[in-house]
Amino acid sequence: MEFLRDLWDFLHTRKKYWMLPLIIILIIFAVLIIFSSGSAIAPFIYTIF
Repeated sequence: MEFLRDLWDFLHTRKKYWMLPLIIILIIFAVLIIFSSGSAIAPFIYTIF
């Protein structure tokens, strides 16, 4: 959780709020790949990329 706090402090002090949606999308893709790697829907997820 400290990493998220540091990231928020960085975005806030440098006024880089435009990076927040990019970070959120990257996190969503990472979670999607991690959770679907061992499941039956993995071939369908990998065709997206």
